[in-house]
Amino acid sequence: MIVKNYYKILDLDTSHVSIDEIKVAYRQAAKKYHPDLNVGDSLAEEKIKDINEAYRVLSVPSSKRKYDRMWNSKFGKGEKAFTGKNQKKAIFDIFLGNVEREYSKEKIKDLPVKGENIETGINVSLYDAFYGLEKQIAIKEVDGNLKTYSVKIPKGIRNGEKIRLIGQGKKGKNGGKNGDLLIEIKIEDDNKFKLKGFDIYTDLLLTPWEAALGTRTMIKTIDDEINVYVPEGIQTGETLKIPNKGYYENKEKRGDLVAEVKVVVPKHLSEDEKKLYQKLSKISKFNPRT
Repeated sequence: MIVKNYYKILDLDTSHVSIDEIKVAYRQAAKKYHPDLNVGDSLAEEKIKDINEAYRVLSVPSSKRKYDRMWNSKFGKGEKAFTGKNQKKAIFDIFLGNVEREYSKEKIKDLPVKGENIETGINVSLYDAFYGLEKQIAIKEVDGNLKTYSVKIPKGIRNGEKIRLIGQGKKGKNGGKNGDLLIEIKIEDDNKFKLKGFDIYTDLLLTPWEAALGTRTMIKTIDDEINVYVPEGIQTGETLKIPNKGYYENKEKRGDLVAEVKVVVPKHLSEDEKKLYQKLSKISKFNPRT
């Protein structure tokens, strides 16, 4: 029986190596003979096939032990190891546990192959992501038909996180398992709240006199309402932070609610309001342009 020397193919001097050492040797050999670095080199193409074959056998402890036993028994009888590119047959013991079984390319093609994963994305509102929900989605299959899935979105799911539905991807081949359906969650902001990291941003609208004199006011959070103190002289663009009223970081901790101040001037004034503003303009020495 002529056998390929898998250790020599991976540039290893001995069979007394760990699986981690085999992985390192495989990466180095695969990089050296990668097709992108050896365009048009038929020898490199054959070499990379041998490298992959050697790694598949030696990287699995059980198949490595059987290969080593077979190797020792054959060379105890004076047989020759072979690493050349023209050898058409090799011992390939990884799947059926029989070191004397020779696999042709055709037989390897018949091995079970897992189906490909399918990836898609859905939009959910910030409220739905915060509280969690069950959502129905429809995916178009290869035959053009729509298939509906029920997706349970846990509360506090993160933006960009993927939900995996096992076995709902493309069908496997030769009895292989189906792939999975991966659903990426995209959290949408609304006109009240915006998500930035774990912090939730909202607007705090103030009248000119509230901003000038300071006040206490209620701010609506995503799950509550809270009374906050606004210091006098606060300006548009400044922020107030309310700790632990943002989005979920984990089960016990949340980000902040960040209230961005916007001072709003009334568009329409009563006669009394106009007189007060006119009086203020005469007695005030404040000039923001200086």
